Amino acid sequence: MSENSWMKEHIPKMGFVRKAVKKFIPGETEEAALIAAAEYSKLGISSVFTKLGENITQLSEADAVRDHYLQLIDKIASNNLDIEISVKLTQLGFDLSEEETFNNFIAIVKKAKEKLNNSVFIDMEGSFYTQRTIDFYKKCKKDFDNVGLCVQAYLFRTEKDIEELLSFSPSIRIVKGAYKEPHNLVFKDKVMVDDNFFMLAKKLMMESKQKKIRPVFATHDEKLINRIIQEAERLGGDKAAYEFQMLYGIKTSLQKKIANNGYKFRVLIAYGESWYPWYMRRLAERPANIWFVIKNLF
Repeated sequence: MSENSWMKEHIPKMGFVRKAVKKFIPGETEEAALIAAAEYSKLGISSVFTKLGENITQLSEADAVRDHYLQLIDKIASNNLDIEISVKLTQLGFDLSEEETFNNFIAIVKKAKEKLNNSVFIDMEGSFYTQRTIDFYKKCKKDFDNVGLCVQAYLFRTEKDIEELLSFSPSIRIVKGAYKEPHNLVFKDKVMVDDNFFMLAKKLMMESKQKKIRPVFATHDEKLINRIIQEAERLGGDKAAYEFQMLYGIKTSLQKKIANNGYKFRVLIAYGESWYPWYMRRLAERPANIWFVIKNLF
């Protein structure tokens, strides 16, 4: 459904769909996102922003996305908010020119360092882009330390990828993964994905005690979160060395609980008009998400 062109055009216009989406996206503009971030800030919770959109078809669109983020960084700084940015490379021209994508991305990275002194994360997309994205990240890390990378726990290859990245003192955000992939590339069973996520999280936590590594765990799975927290307590050390992230509008009480427990926490706030494919993949991650939306509608 996320890739169906007819649905992309027609479903976002339906009133009940827009009502359902409002639960997870505060609005289509960065102003709406900034207002939501300010409310979270009052609770001691920081944010991550992402402007929805991917696979642009002209480099002029990539320039517009770059300029949007550069202006957004100024707005974040003027509002004195702790907000990081996370971007998809295909939104910056990855399908068209890797060189232009690099220039666009680094412009954002430099501005974030200068104005906010924080990091910019690269979202991982479908498996077609995995190796190219990792190579791109390594290239960025040679000269810029404020760059992070998302990896997907449902891919068989991710353990090996993390092993190779450790020497780069990486900032790594682990997610389960939400793209439809061939069976020979991914764990299909939820229990196996969860176990791999936990194994990867444990590896990053252990490595972070000796190396300059920033581990970030992005999941709404409370059982998995509790497993990671128990492991963090077993390892000891500073709780603030470990970071959790969840989406805006999902399990807000759990978000507050994690933040109040001394762990770093950021809420990911997505915005923009191109929300349809992103939203469909969120529903596809777990069948329970669909029931959650239906309950909220009625």
